[in-house]
Amino acid sequence: MNKQFFVSFVILVTPNILLHCASAAVHSHSLDNENVERDSDGAYRPRDAEHYSDSEHNVEFDHEAILGSVKEAEEFDKLSPEESKRRLSLLLPKMDLNGDNFVDRQELQKWILNSFVKLSHEEAEERMAETDENKDGIVTWVEYLRDSFGVDTEEEISPDDTGDTGMQMVRDEKIMWKAADADGDGSLDLREFEVFTNPEEHPAMHPLIISQTLREKDANKDGVLDFKEFVGERGVQQDKEWVTGERAKFDEELDSNSDGVLDAAEIKRWTIPDNLEIAEEEVDHLFASADDDHDDLLSFDEILQHHDVFVGSEATDYGHELDRFDDEL
Repeated sequence: MNKQFFVSFVILVTPNILLHCASAAVHSHSLDNENVERDSDGAYRPRDAEHYSDSEHNVEFDHEAILGSVKEAEEFDKLSPEESKRRLSLLLPKMDLNGDNFVDRQELQKWILNSFVKLSHEEAEERMAETDENKDGIVTWVEYLRDSFGVDTEEEISPDDTGDTGMQMVRDEKIMWKAADADGDGSLDLREFEVFTNPEEHPAMHPLIISQTLREKDANKDGVLDFKEFVGERGVQQDKEWVTGERAKFDEELDSNSDGVLDAAEIKRWTIPDNLEIAEEEVDHLFASADDDHDDLLSFDEILQHHDVFVGSEATDYGHELDRFDDEL
């Protein structure tokens, strides 16, 4: 999950305020709609957000869910089918927790959840490599400001600290930073930086996410969100059909107790992806793709016969290139 986007000269903070930040790479937990870390409504994007796109199945998510690494998934795409199967065969005994030469649904779910943990760690390592200027294994707040906002001090973003959106963004980040700084030394090591960059993956950070969401959206400060607050400015910008769709989402999916507002628990379910649910859905998908005898177990042979579903290979990647070529034609 790539958590950065680039702006060439300025960031639009409000209709009337521009935050100058030349060629800065911005990584933010704020509710900025352009932040690819969050959806337009403010919720964190789930890991499987790109699994299906415009009715097209993106197999990369399947491969990463099994391998627990974007880098390894890309490596498998360059392997011959035979080598891909060989390497996958080495993983199967590790997936088979009870040693019966089958992978059941619970075993596959545990494996996928562990892969999500590994993916989060890999993301943090890559992000830290970008941010840790002096390569001393920790990230200071100054290093983070430089990488994320293109400035050396908070005052450069808002000299008079007027509380505009730009400065609020930094304040939100600093609150997250201090919460992730377990030893309180002002800097983040890799483990702490992983918590900071993926707060939705760490329960200790969830109250901060909920608090931030309420601060951004709870206009009347009553501690809950009604539908108008939920859609915010988007409700003015979009057409009637969009509003109707969001109303249905609010009433039928989010407002679980049907009281007309979203409380803290409902905001949490909305803004923070449920990795357990995502893993369960991925298990269903993989079983539907590979359980040929429909016994609700995956034999090692079934997994290897469908290696392209689980890990891919050069042949799989070649097929994807052909599909993309056909789409372009």
